Amino acid sequence: MRLDKFLKVSRIIKRRTVAKEVCDTGRVLVNGRVAKPGTNVKVGDIIEIQYASKTVKAEVLSEKEHVTKEEAKEMYRILQGEEIE
Repeated sequence: MRLDKFLKVSRIIKRRTVAKEVCDTGRVLVNGRVAKPGTNVKVGDIIEIQYASKTVKAEVLSEKEHVTKEEAKEMYRILQGEEIE
């Protein structure tokens, strides 16, 4: 699954366009490497999102195309930081 789509479907970032913009600025790392919006993510990957004042690190637990709001939280596990609102 594409990184920008995963961030949106999992609700780590609310909108896909915002997820794409964050990726384009080089503030998203997948397994320690700068990732583009089209980077494929798979189960076990570590995604790190760097914001101005905080960093959020999450592990991918599952890939699903469509999920409910409740199921979205089961797609990842926060390793560092806190969820993005």
